[in-house]
Amino acid sequence: MKTVSIIETLNYVKKFSGQRILIKLGGSVLDDQVLINRLCDDFSLLRAANISLVIVHGGSRGIEEQLKLNNIQSSFKDGLRVTTSDMMNIIEMVLCGQINRNLVRNINASGVAAIGLSGTDNWMLSCERLGEELGEVGKVVKVDTTLIERCLQDQQQRLLGHIPVIAPIGVDAKGNALNVNADWAATVIAQALNIDKLIYLTDQAGIYDANRERISEIDRQGLQALIDKEVVKDGMLTKVRTIMAALDCGVNNVHIVNAKQPHSLIEELFTDAGIGTLCRR
Repeated sequence: MKTVSIIETLNYVKKFSGQRILIKLGGSVLDDQVLINRLCDDFSLLRAANISLVIVHGGSRGIEEQLKLNNIQSSFKDGLRVTTSDMMNIIEMVLCGQINRNLVRNINASGVAAIGLSGTDNWMLSCERLGEELGEVGKVVKVDTTLIERCLQDQQQRLLGHIPVIAPIGVDAKGNALNVNADWAATVIAQALNIDKLIYLTDQAGIYDANRERISEIDRQGLQALIDKEVVKDGMLTKVRTIMAALDCGVNNVHIVNAKQPHSLIEELFTDAGIGTLCRR
């Protein structure tokens, strides 16, 4: 991690104090318990700087493991998991149970209060089915921010305010659970909350150009060019599309950062150069 002076650190703390930041944790990040513990320490530092946090997590690897244990094969369409009713039961169990509970326990253990939620709580993520060919996959049509706003107000009033940790399960008009892509869930929640920064913590250093060099900063037009030239593809294609949607909806700064580098979240925010990719409108 780059060393910064006390004055630089204080300037960054002053700059970000009072801001709202939404952090999306990718499924690959959640497999490493040492990494989770390290991230929880970083969350504690950000809260000490009076930054209000919202966390949305995925869990694709954990889901895949449980599906294999149940002899259920997955298929994907445009980066989204085709989801049957049987799969939906397992997905909800993994995301809302195993992964969400583990994150909440570890954040609490770092000295910061956290509370586990899902998009089904209080109709937080009201959804419609994205398409018949995708099965139980939801498209978010409305976000109820009531519970999240209470947590954010709690954080603004005291340093031990609760961080909401949200599993991306949506609900339809009949109360059926639907599988929501975690990147899209993070985007629509960030938009609804008027988030200052949206940060994707992944297992990649950022977005790469055609020469496989990390792009330190890029605007929406540049992202579209990467798509048009098929430089980004597969899972990163879905992520770039969600980033563009976030920028279009008023989120001014979207970061992609490699969570596996020690304290990458702190270094991205509290140094001028950063270490990931910053996307701007």
